[in-house]
Amino acid sequence: MSEEKKEKQHKQGKGPEGAKPAASKGDAQGKGGGKKDRKPKGAAAEAQADAADDSPQVPAPTPRLLIHFRDKVVPGLRQKFGYGNALAVPRLEKVVISMGVGKLATAGEKAKIEQAEKELGVIAGQKCVRCKAKKSVANFKVREGQDTGLKVTLRGNRMYEFLDRLITLAIPRVRDFRGLSPTGFDRKGNYNFGFTEQTVFPEVNAAEVTFQQGMNVTLVTTAPNPEQGRELLQQFGFPFRVDEKAK
Repeated sequence: MSEEKKEKQHKQGKGPEGAKPAASKGDAQGKGGGKKDRKPKGAAAEAQADAADDSPQVPAPTPRLLIHFRDKVVPGLRQKFGYGNALAVPRLEKVVISMGVGKLATAGEKAKIEQAEKELGVIAGQKCVRCKAKKSVANFKVREGQDTGLKVTLRGNRMYEFLDRLITLAIPRVRDFRGLSPTGFDRKGNYNFGFTEQTVFPEVNAAEVTFQQGMNVTLVTTAPNPEQGRELLQQFGFPFRVDEKAK
């Protein structure tokens, strides 16, 4: 081969003896020769999804029972009891829901205790706390540190949402209901009442219930006496029983 042909092949990009020039790294990656981007898996994928959901979210709506308290209950109590300041009006402080599981604990039925704990969490919308015995009592076959009860405390919006479901859904489902007892108040205006079974709450699936478990509900208020505490709950819509003698 003459020198002129070699120079022409070199200018056209051909190596000696017709060999093709080596492809650059950029060309190889452009043609798919490089590694493909792999999607993250497991915890990395969850972290990436959380980072993508950093956009501002819409806040939860105000419970309708709280709106009712501000718009109607407070003006009604101020007018009836003569409160000059709206902040001095009696109000709900917290709601405590409790279950006694001492019999299940002494019988060694841990599965039923776990089921009752799960059902109470579904009813309240919040995880409950296990109460343990402070000392041993031989007559009741209770040992120190044994699980004897479950309880959950609700405040704020969760408290008003639970009361709304309690008044509108749970209480009307009670069998042979004739009204709540008006004598369940203590000296400070707090009210106590109970249910004999957990199926009155629609959140509990009656088909999955294997045993009946009662519960106690305590409404803690800032009322100074039972009369104002009763009026506060009546304004919320609690159906108290009216005795025939009082009529």
